[in-house]
Amino acid sequence: MTDIDRLTALFEALGAEDARGWAESEAEENLPQLARYRFLRMVWQDIDAWSSAAPHWVEAYRAHGPASAVVQRASKLGLTPGELGELAREIARETAFGLLHGLADPADGDLPPEVEVHLPRWRLAELSPQGEPTGRVLAALHEDLGEVEPPAPAGGVS
Repeated sequence: MTDIDRLTALFEALGAEDARGWAESEAEENLPQLARYRFLRMVWQDIDAWSSAAPHWVEAYRAHGPASAVVQRASKLGLTPGELGELAREIARETAFGLLHGLADPADGDLPPEVEVHLPRWRLAELSPQGEPTGRVLAALHEDLGEVEPPAPAGGVS
């Protein structure tokens, strides 16, 4: 089994649509694509939970919590848990994109350059399965967030 075959099998196990393409990119370009895909898959699982679990969280929020009054009003206006879930999912997607973009470039222009040059930066780095640093960085994750988006569930908003 070649390295590309091994990587392809791992990408397939994670549900990648173009598993071979991701594997070839990692093997040929020495990019941490498996780590990128795994991280972005986890992000999408959290984003999608706002939609898929909407009936549960809408009921919980309706009963208590900081947004209970808003959820109750939205329900009285006729919004279904599915519609609220789609709204929450979109907000979560936008928030995830913003966080991933900030991870890539924390300088967003809100501070003077003479302050910005003294502030720390950060990065997300790949570790081996044994927990050892590989030296590869997961840069610009926001650029691939849309590439990893799972297909919309059949049936749409309920």
